[in-house]
Amino acid sequence: MIQRTQQLLTSPWIICFVALVLRLAFFLQQAHQVPAQILATVPFENEAGSIAAALAHGDGFCCLFRQPTGPTAWLTPVYPAFLAGIFKLFGTFTVASFYVAVLFNCIFSALACLPLFHAAKRISGFSLSILTAWAWAFFPSGIILPFEWIWETSLSALLASTILWATLYLSEKPKRQNFVFYGLLWGFCLLTNPSLGAVFLFCLLWFFFQRPPALRIPKSSILMTLVLAVVVCLPWTFRNAVQFHRFIPLRSNLPFELWMGNNPIYDEHSRQVNRITRYEQVHLYSELGETAYLREKGMAAIAFIRSHPLLCLQLAGKRAAVVWLGTSNPRFDFLRADSLLARFVLFFNALTILTTIGGLLLLYIRHPRFFLPIASFPLFFPLVYYFTQASLRLRHPCDPVLALLLALCFLSLFRLASSNTIQVKMR
Repeated sequence: MIQRTQQLLTSPWIICFVALVLRLAFFLQQAHQVPAQILATVPFENEAGSIAAALAHGDGFCCLFRQPTGPTAWLTPVYPAFLAGIFKLFGTFTVASFYVAVLFNCIFSALACLPLFHAAKRISGFSLSILTAWAWAFFPSGIILPFEWIWETSLSALLASTILWATLYLSEKPKRQNFVFYGLLWGFCLLTNPSLGAVFLFCLLWFFFQRPPALRIPKSSILMTLVLAVVVCLPWTFRNAVQFHRFIPLRSNLPFELWMGNNPIYDEHSRQVNRITRYEQVHLYSELGETAYLREKGMAAIAFIRSHPLLCLQLAGKRAAVVWLGTSNPRFDFLRADSLLARFVLFFNALTILTTIGGLLLLYIRHPRFFLPIASFPLFFPLVYYFTQASLRLRHPCDPVLALLLALCFLSLFRLASSNTIQVKMR
């Protein structure tokens, strides 16, 4: 009986099933408290929902704010197209579509346990793999965000953990055909969440500088990965060039995001009207068109950054706190939080920062070979959000890696405590 229980607790598929149950339980508990008419509309009131509705109605990849504003490259195509398929089958802006979209989010998030398990096993064996999978199963953001956001967030977390596993797997089995699938996987990732591209270069560099030299990957395989990823993205890039008559590799919205994080609303001495309203920006977008609107926002953002460099650095620091803690005033928000869940999430975010730092140090000391591909997620993936907009949702794709680092910390502490206990008994 004990052996059977141990087998169940150490099975990655059982852990994945438990993770799915936890996510579904939170989803159903929260959805039960929200009126059906709100569930049918409010979660889709974002860019992904608007584009998906246009695709489902046969209007093409357009209508960013549910208005006939023409083609857009604001988002990459994978998730809006996926959501459009749900709308076609279950209705546009319906409760059924909401439930199906969240169900898939829960499945994506739970499935991340599997590549995480195998990635951790390659780093430090079976014990770390089990603890990492369980850490992700109970990771608060992994449970909460599938319900909170009808977006590519949960799918990106699955893809990020898959990329990590595939990278470590290829370092041991660098067959040419494996690099073909790796390049195709990266292309799909970039068309889902271009921000993951911040990790792409470091994965390729890791292959290039493998140690010992016997483990080095052929340069032709590394180049093929890059070429295949670009080839997968080329049809979308070509579509953007045709529609907008300019080079847009993946997404066009960076100037707007940069302006949202760096504009006169943050300057207490500004004489401009210190407010930004959705109605005003949607009207301006409709009036100018996407290209001119983004050009104007990009120029305004650069001008503000040049005239307020110290303020922009301060804002970047506050956004870094938001990325990692969920708030720029953690102590104040912890004390005034009106629920135990909110306080727990804040506490866990603080713990995650400590275990991320500790995990990276342990990785560098004990498993230096794996440091670069793993460290690139927490160190480089969130960088763009420090200067644009920030939230825990945007950081979420690298959360599975943070679960791995957390598991590495706790496993090291457990082994240290066990070692000390044995030494005391021997005395």
